[in-house]
Amino acid sequence: MPTYDYQCDACDHEFELFQSISEPVKRKCPECGKLKLRRLFGTGAAVMFKGSGFYETDYRSDSYKKAAANDKKSESSTKSETKAKSDSSTKKKSSKKD
Repeated sequence: MPTYDYQCDACDHEFELFQSISEPVKRKCPECGKLKLRRLFGTGAAVMFKGSGFYETDYRSDSYKKAAANDKKSESSTKSETKAKSDSSTKKKSSKKD
């Protein structure tokens, strides 16, 4: 729920009010009691999405997560095998030169 800024045109009283988006705009000033209250434009009405739970990928199934983990494991093992092969071929080439 957003926080709205209000100001009274009669007494210049300013305050913030934490209210739902669907609630009607307040009209009566809590300070002087006149119906001269108006809601100010500002950043208080913005809705901010922070944290997890707002993206499609935050709700992946367990089977998808397991498959992704297996892919990472196989990818890392493939890289290490390729590196081992290149290291062994480099050693063979250097031993032939001697």
